[in-house]
Amino acid sequence: MRKLTLIRHAKSSWADPLLNDCDRPLNKRGENDLPLMAKRVRGFGLFPDRILSSGALRALTTAEALADTLELAPEQLRELPDLFESCCETLLHVLQQQPDHCHHLMLVGHSPGLESLAYYLTHEPLQKFPTSAVLHIHLSITRWCELADSCGTIELFDYPKLHRAP
Repeated sequence: MRKLTLIRHAKSSWADPLLNDCDRPLNKRGENDLPLMAKRVRGFGLFPDRILSSGALRALTTAEALADTLELAPEQLRELPDLFESCCETLLHVLQQQPDHCHHLMLVGHSPGLESLAYYLTHEPLQKFPTSAVLHIHLSITRWCELADSCGTIELFDYPKLHRAP
């Protein structure tokens, strides 16, 4: 059995319209949500063998905070620039190429690619996949190359607005 945790990057800033999309930093809400989200991931016991992150600044910042909070070794975090603006098929291909000694992968990326991948793997529709969302999937596979349509079941879906007072 394999486990996959999909995490959408924390909320990013649009303050500088001249900044390349890949270089946008977190905004104030993202900076506030990120440590709380990372602590919840730790509290859920989601300790991956490897974190794969988009090369976009907002995703990498999110992945680094997770790696720090989970006390992972530096080599457990992999930046993959190709994950930026990736479609479901690209994300699937990247995951299928991962080594089988990794039983739990965490993928930090972007919408709509993460949403599409989640639906492909589980066929469970999500109304939204907000920033700082954590989606944990149990996969009925023994090797990453077996990753396929409907092979997963959602075990956890969490995001910051679930924890804000009304």
